[in-house]
Amino acid sequence: MQLVVFILAYPIIWLISILPFRVVYLLSDFIFFIIYTILGYRKKVVFKNLSLVFPEKSEQELKQIQRTFYAHLCDTFMEMIKTMNLSNEEVKKRYHVTNLDVLLEIEKTKSILIVCSHYANWEWNVSINNYVQSEGYAVYQKIKNTYFDRWIRSTRAQFNTTLISQEETVRTVVKNHKEHINSIYGMVSDQSPQAHRAPYWTEFMGIKVPVFSGPETMARKLDLAVVFLKVVKVKRGFYEATFIPITTAGKSTAEHEITDTFLRLTEQQIRENPPYYLWTHRRWKHRNKADKH
Repeated sequence: MQLVVFILAYPIIWLISILPFRVVYLLSDFIFFIIYTILGYRKKVVFKNLSLVFPEKSEQELKQIQRTFYAHLCDTFMEMIKTMNLSNEEVKKRYHVTNLDVLLEIEKTKSILIVCSHYANWEWNVSINNYVQSEGYAVYQKIKNTYFDRWIRSTRAQFNTTLISQEETVRTVVKNHKEHINSIYGMVSDQSPQAHRAPYWTEFMGIKVPVFSGPETMARKLDLAVVFLKVVKVKRGFYEATFIPITTAGKSTAEHEITDTFLRLTEQQIRENPPYYLWTHRRWKHRNKADKH
């Protein structure tokens, strides 16, 4: 069944990927009309999330953020498909890095853990590996359909990036560390872990929730440098990335320092322009369990 689904879907995905961006965004507008106006996909979840973290905003303001978010979500989905046939020259034009020197200087002596959130276009973050000398890895959620999983891995390889699953991450980082191979690892780190397994609870956007502390654990144990990747949506289809160093020596940081700094930078990014965060996730679903931790 997995193969059948892949065979049926792949030609459509490929066709979309070769279309000009102006046509891709017309398709995105159509998809927006379907999922937002007709289907109302997760609109209640999105509005609830926005109401929780922005209690000071009016209902009209929240609905405007919600509408802009859905339009951006559709664009992000189409841009992800477009990546299949996106040249390095084109992605460099659309995804501009403002201070690459920060990364280049650190990578001379350290392995780097780049942490980011589900903000703007996190799919194109992998293109950063075209600019650096170190081996580049991106941590991703393995796709159940093995054919689509293989396709995603090969697509990202065009940006000199090796995708590693969450299960492979620690093993890969430790192996490279032992072999003294300086590498760069990219991780989207704002996920919501299972409440009963979360070792750390703290406030995120003013609400106490369990937070993902895996990046900090690795950085402190292996003395990795940690850099926050801030991405701004300049206009439709164009993004600007900035590297903000959190630490150049993970071992020297205090407990929770890396995680807390990451969360504050993520909050700042969200508050500056709320619609471009991934509001469809139930990020604050464990908030009622906070008093137990």
